[in-house]
Amino acid sequence: MPTISFFYGITIFMYLSDKEHEPPHIHAFYQDDGAAFSILDGTIIKGKFPTNGKKLVKEFIQKYKQELLAMWNTGTYHKLPPLK
Repeated sequence: MPTISFFYGITIFMYLSDKEHEPPHIHAFYQDDGAAFSILDGTIIKGKFPTNGKKLVKEFIQKYKQELLAMWNTGTYHKLPPLK
């Protein structure tokens, strides 16, 4: 599971395998919480995440949506800059 970015204690991952399910999503972890977020609209697909963290992950998805979708579609990844 490649690390895509890290900011404010939040780690963003993406599984890149044929077994990964739709819709396109990323995984975010913060302390003991983890969730899968839709790349399409930033909603939580599965898991739980603190409210402030959700806002940051949604902001990250909005900022890098096209790059995240390209990674999902091609199965390749690269690191993305953190939120500041």
